[in-house]
Amino acid sequence: MSASSAPSTVTLPRIIQGGMGIGVSNWRLANAVSACGHLGVVSGTVIDTVMVRRLQDGDPGGHVRRALAHFPIPAVADEILHRYFMAEGRAPDAPYRLLPMYRQVVSRARQRVTVAAAFVETWLAREGHDGAVGMNLLTKVQLPNLPTLYGAMLAGVTTVIMGAGIPREIPGALDALAEHRPAILRFDVEGLPRDVIESIAFDPMDLWPDAALPVAPLQRPAFYPVVSAVSLAATLARKSTGRVDGFVVESPTAGGHNAPPRGEMQLDASGQPIYGERDAVDFSRMRDLGLPFWIAGGSGTPDGLARAIELGAQGVQVGTLFAFCEESGLAPSVRHAVLDAVCAGRAQVFTDPLASPTGYPFKLIRGVDDIEGTRERICDLGYLRVAVKGEDGRLVYRCPAEPVDAYVAKGGDHADCEGRQCLCNGLLADVGLGQVRGDGDEPPLVTSGDDLTSVATLAAQGPYQAADVIAWLEGRVPAPR
Repeated sequence: MSASSAPSTVTLPRIIQGGMGIGVSNWRLANAVSACGHLGVVSGTVIDTVMVRRLQDGDPGGHVRRALAHFPIPAVADEILHRYFMAEGRAPDAPYRLLPMYRQVVSRARQRVTVAAAFVETWLAREGHDGAVGMNLLTKVQLPNLPTLYGAMLAGVTTVIMGAGIPREIPGALDALAEHRPAILRFDVEGLPRDVIESIAFDPMDLWPDAALPVAPLQRPAFYPVVSAVSLAATLARKSTGRVDGFVVESPTAGGHNAPPRGEMQLDASGQPIYGERDAVDFSRMRDLGLPFWIAGGSGTPDGLARAIELGAQGVQVGTLFAFCEESGLAPSVRHAVLDAVCAGRAQVFTDPLASPTGYPFKLIRGVDDIEGTRERICDLGYLRVAVKGEDGRLVYRCPAEPVDAYVAKGGDHADCEGRQCLCNGLLADVGLGQVRGDGDEPPLVTSGDDLTSVATLAAQGPYQAADVIAWLEGRVPAPR
């Protein structure tokens, strides 16, 4: 048995910190949770853009540069600093410089930025403690995932968590990347004949100069796919291309993207998807799979943790409580505005069936006037674009949140654009990295799980930290009155 395929020896945590949004689950939050003995998780989604925007803002605290100084390919780090670091930071009215959008095939330079960004975030999350650190990725955001995984593995990531799709090929990719071998994933393209398969590939050797080729294998991280049904978990356990080490079982109350209800989509009077008995998970069947699992969504309380263990879970994954703690990546103005609205009873969570370009229901915070604004239809980041085979045989990339005329010109249906919002830009604005537009800055687009009551409980006496969340969940301290 090779080092890459050997079962993980990582101690299983009771609490997994959720991998929220773009930069909400940042290195500071993951570091704080891991230092407390649980699994801190960084979000790898759009991490390349996050890194280059931090550099363009002058790299406050020097954290990105400190991590890049440890990147094992110094020439790549030097190139990134030369291209994107601005010692004095951008002028407040200057827009961020954009990275080229991902396509099926991109330049080696583009891949290097992604590898380095994932390395930086993971390295910083691991700095100063011996705890385990995970990375969360979205299966739907296909194109950057392989270089992101490799960068995180170069920094010693111990766990990979992936939802928003069926990541059946990721275990085999992890095995290959651990041995610095090329990894290949099937690439989803609309309009292909059934007998035609497209793929995306990443070869780690393209990064390394000949004089510094890596020899020792990397640690193969544990892999926990996010599932909402036992049937999907069973399929992944049996038919994945490599080892699956456990599952995060997510209910519709969790923040961000939710799996759609089973059967025909039906909406309640407020316009939210209706979930029923068919969407409930049979945890006795989950136990029968013989792999550890964690329950996510509505379990972020001491009682929720205790109940999860009674059901046979290893523990819980908690997102919302950590999203609004002081170490999270949310911009302080956004975090404090949400907490004020939550404590005053004004904030509400709405499961929007249309907002996300992916087609998955997506939870949004409403009732926080200080962070709402008019959003321009634009697609200048492109992480959620879908590849489509055109009539001329060429691939085009489109997103229903882009300008309607552009979407229709690429063969899209005008009706698909109704209600769609650019998650890429909106979520970057949540963490203070929103683009500067001609008519003002990009407004935030804040997501949250349904359980705002627990947030209000912890925030009753003011801002709280990650350690406070853990102490409360473990029953070591009572909640503030």
